[in-house]
Order: sequence, then C-alpha cells, then structure tokens
Amino acid sequence: MANLNFRIALLACLTQAGSAFFCTNSSAQNTSEVGIGIGATNYRGEISPNYQLQNNRPAFTAFYRKDVSVPITLRGGVTVGFLRAADDNVKGVNGGVPPLQSYRQTNTKGSLLEASAVVEYNFMDYHYRTDKLHFTPYLFIGVAGFYANTKTVTNNSALSGSFNREGSMLGIAIPAGVGFKYALSEHINLGLEVGVRKAFTDKLDHLMDQDPLLVNPNDQDWYYYSGISLSYTFFKIRCPDQYKKGKRLLK
Repeated sequence: MANLNFRIALLACLTQAGSAFFCTNSSAQNTSEVGIGIGATNYRGEISPNYQLQNNRPAFTAFYRKDVSVPITLRGGVTVGFLRAADDNVKGVNGGVPPLQSYRQTNTKGSLLEASAVVEYNFMDYHYRTDKLHFTPYLFIGVAGFYANTKTVTNNSALSGSFNREGSMLGIAIPAGVGFKYALSEHINLGLEVGVRKAFTDKLDHLMDQDPLLVNPNDQDWYYYSGISLSYTFFKIRCPDQYKKGKRLLK
C-alpha cells in the first residue's frame, strides 16, 4: 500500500513538473515583439584600423522578435546608418598621425542598409511575470546582407588619380554581439545592444587594389551597430484541446 501511494505521488510530481515545463515553453513560443531603435554605426578597415569613437554616425533600426523557447529568440531586422573614417584620426605610438596615414590623407564616408536574421540566446526568461525584475542579458549571432554606398577621396594630389573613388556594393556579413532586455511593463520593453559585423569584403573603402605599399590587401572591413530600442510584446495564450472542447471547464 505504501509502495502504491509512493508511485502515485511520484507520478503526480512528474506530471506537475512536465506541465510546468510545457506551459513555460508554450508561453515562450507564443510571445513576439516588434520594435524600433536608434544608435550608431561605425566602420573599421584600412582607413580606421581600430574602433574609433569619433567615427560613430547616426543609425536607425526596426525589428521583429519571435520567442521559440525560453532561452532562444529569432530576430529579423533592418538597419539604416552612415559610415565615415579619416586617416587624420589615426593615432600612432607617439600620439601623432602615423607616416603612412599622413602621406595617404584619405577619408571615406557613405551610407549603409542592412537586413539581418539572428538567433538570440537569453540567459533569463524576462517575460516571466511572477518575477519582480523582468530582464535578461543575451548573446546573438546570425547572417546579414548589406548595401553600401561610399566615397573615398585623398587630399594628397599625387594620389588623387587612383584614390578618389566612389560606388555601391552588395555584401554578406556575420553579425554577433551582446545585449540587454528589460521589460518596463507587460508590453513595453527597453533594449541595449552592441554588435559587430564581419564583412567578407575589402571594398567598403575602395582601397582593396591600391599600391600594396600604401594599403593592406589582406585586411577585410568590419562595421558595427550599437543602440537603444523600445519594443512592444504580443502575447498569445494557447488553450489546451480539452478546454477548447469543453469550455465549461474554464469556469
């Protein structure tokens, strides 16, 4: 008798645990967000070998998120921003402009349009409303396609014939980075994000095929997006089949 009671109690516990797990995942699978954000885009490449804060330019993004499980979120987005960089901003070991950049005197600027699809890994379930604080840090990685239209010029008249170029291009990039989400209310969320894009090209600054003594043909370009966002959450609670067929059970 005691053994039977133990089995019944164990079965009840397993059923309750499975129900809780199912409900958590079911809730996550029916949560989605739409949002907008503002921030900055930045360029790193031949003209800017390292990330430089002064190269930040305004950017705007719009996105849609879909939670497929508690930790995993899929996100699609569009980002529009600007790029700029100048040899004069590069600092050498002595604090001045290095000899190469001082001779080249090039600068680049332009615009960028990106469409991306990424996977976010959330460390906590920030939609879980019984918590007092609704937030989570997250990591993301994905794939993006971009369209860039840039112009590069030099102030060195001896190089102007070949270094003054402009044009547009399509490319593929790998976006990756970190972020933070905070639910301000049941539907409104605040987000912060910093991400880098590995662009598989050296054509953003048009310096890929210049004199090897003046450029590094093996150094591909990168660009960044960092910003703040607001999003609106949509909840859809699925009703189990037994309740759909017998709505009186809900009363």
